[in-house]
Amino acid sequence: MTESLIGFGAIFVLALLRIPLAFAMGAVGFVGLGLMRGWPATAASTSQVIYETGFAYTLSVVPLFILMGNFVARAGLAQELFRAAYAFVGHVRGGLAHATVLACAGFGAICGSSIATAATMSKVAYPAMRKLGYADYLSTGVIAAGGTLGIMIPPSTILVIYGIVTETHIGKLFAAGVLPGLLCALMMMGAVAWISWRDPKAGPAGERTSWPDRMRAVRNIWGVALLVVIVLGGIYGGVFTATEGAGIGASGAFFFALARRALTWRVLFEVLVESARTTAMLFTILIAAMIFSSFINFTTMPGDLKEWLLHLGLPPLAIIGAMMLIYVLLGTIMEELSMVLLTIPVFFPIVVGLGFDPVWFGVLIVLVVQIGLISPPVGMNLFVLNALLKTVSLAQIFKGVWLFVAALIVALVVVLEFQPLALWLPGFMK
Repeated sequence: MTESLIGFGAIFVLALLRIPLAFAMGAVGFVGLGLMRGWPATAASTSQVIYETGFAYTLSVVPLFILMGNFVARAGLAQELFRAAYAFVGHVRGGLAHATVLACAGFGAICGSSIATAATMSKVAYPAMRKLGYADYLSTGVIAAGGTLGIMIPPSTILVIYGIVTETHIGKLFAAGVLPGLLCALMMMGAVAWISWRDPKAGPAGERTSWPDRMRAVRNIWGVALLVVIVLGGIYGGVFTATEGAGIGASGAFFFALARRALTWRVLFEVLVESARTTAMLFTILIAAMIFSSFINFTTMPGDLKEWLLHLGLPPLAIIGAMMLIYVLLGTIMEELSMVLLTIPVFFPIVVGLGFDPVWFGVLIVLVVQIGLISPPVGMNLFVLNALLKTVSLAQIFKGVWLFVAALIVALVVVLEFQPLALWLPGFMK
């Protein structure tokens, strides 16, 4: 137990020294294992982790889904999703913000990345909201929050990594994310409605779209619908694995972008480089976390902590609630993926030991990551918008997200209390 606490303390010290958390986790894990097991054994096990992670067939789903999302973004489908959503809800107060949430949900179904969703929608939705006179705090708040739907609504890179680390069925995790993802979208739209009601000038209504124009807008998103049905339908139906589905999705997105003449040799090169960079970042964090996880598992911390919690006599659900509170607080000061991978070696054995479903816990993990992505002062989506929208101050972006943070916390409580919301769809899978 003592060794683990020293290890966590060392990581936080290195983080305060501005050393990237991935390198901090890897270094502390390696040194800790070396001191406990001996350096030759540690060097051998670490090299094996790096080799096996780099060549793991199941992990190939990560770059493939990232590639699919990048091709889809370049094909202009985000703009069509936004237009289709606006055609139906643009005439109500805060309609453009509602359309942004719906478009983020649709884009998230083919992207799997929160940052990519927020960055793409900032280019699509923000100019339209600015033109109609929307308040910057509402525009940026809804884009930042809507972007988080990219990691809840499947396919989701966070769910894939969680599934691989905990050996949980990825297809069931994807199915589990659907209803909570829709709940999050509804909560965000509720937040938009509240802001628009309190401050009508912040989100004025747009023009009403005729039904023929609405039908034309819906027909323009057939590419998104087709990709979602083929990829997710095939995974849920057991036609192919998540990895095979990712490959089919990436290929379909490539040919779709090609058919739309959105790809040149330069654009293709940029898509491949961007996908490679994102994949390299995720794999670096994952490898470092697995090294640190080996160190934690070699100590007695998981078992000791489990015994201590059980002896407290708290209801099992209260223990999970305490974990979620820790995650929400950590999300305000740490990068979200690193935070999850840092704590899973400690929390996951406790969750399983208490008899909870790992699929349900995976959905809770994604929800707290969503909250962390828009929680000041270090929410990643906030800084993505700050970098892309030069005319909006960081203070305005911070101001706009608080109600959406509250909306996601409500969604977290609902899923925490009502487990069937996450487990109903996976129950239909073999």
